[in-house]
Amino acid sequence: MSTDARIPQQYNQPKHNPLGKAILYIILFALTLVFIGPLLFILNNSFKGRFFISDAPFALPLGEYWSGLDNYFSGLKTTNFFVAAGWSFFITVGSVIVIVFFCAMTAYYITRVKTKWTNALYLLFVFSMVVPFQMVMFPTVKLADILNLDNPLGMILLYLGFGSGLSVFIFSGFVKSIPIEIEEASMIDGCGPLQNYFRIVMPMLKPVMITVAILNTMWVWNDYLLPYLVIGLSTPYKTIPVVVQQLVGSHGSNDMGALMAMLVLAIIPIVIFYLFSQKYIIEGVVAGAVKG
Repeated sequence: MSTDARIPQQYNQPKHNPLGKAILYIILFALTLVFIGPLLFILNNSFKGRFFISDAPFALPLGEYWSGLDNYFSGLKTTNFFVAAGWSFFITVGSVIVIVFFCAMTAYYITRVKTKWTNALYLLFVFSMVVPFQMVMFPTVKLADILNLDNPLGMILLYLGFGSGLSVFIFSGFVKSIPIEIEEASMIDGCGPLQNYFRIVMPMLKPVMITVAILNTMWVWNDYLLPYLVIGLSTPYKTIPVVVQQLVGSHGSNDMGALMAMLVLAIIPIVIFYLFSQKYIIEGVVAGAVKG
């Protein structure tokens, strides 16, 4: 009989430190408040009168503070929120589809075809990740004006350019983990390059495709600066962040109640989307780690 077999089972179990466990829970609770606190603050103030928000921002919307749904009705009427939501949805969905489709193929090509040109192209994609938007802001706006990209389709093209760096980088790391023998076997069976990609490689990229789609969805939906600079305020294609910002007036004329209400409505779709899709982010990361 081995020595391990003679040791009682209770001594083989790891000992738990109650103090360490309590400290861990306290830290996690504090981090939860840090991330959820701003959301609760906005939700709380969206039901208070506009003048009470600045006087008592942390008070509960009770008694004279309570304004019901007046802020929501006022914000919807002022901003034409649902039209902006439609354009945000169109631009976000279109951008994500284009980014995932083209960046996946680009990453596959520059990973499998090793030349000095593909290596240089990969480095350019990586370099674009670290370039601040402020450095390319003026050239982007000027080029968008010249090419008449101040419309939803133009925004999709611009988001493809700005989102391709990180997306190609993520796809490339995943493609490297796919055994090339699988592709060689499919080519022996008669698959051409396109058939090999769409029938063999693309289904294997599904976990990382979902991950890239989720990351870009949250970015495009919440982006304010690029639509504001390119589309502006004079076109009918304004997105949610742009119309919400219109509630911030000048000389103290901010309608904080309507602003808080519209922020709540803007947050709800992306929060619901993330709650239903967060497991796919974990699956994509784990799949890449296991294959790597």
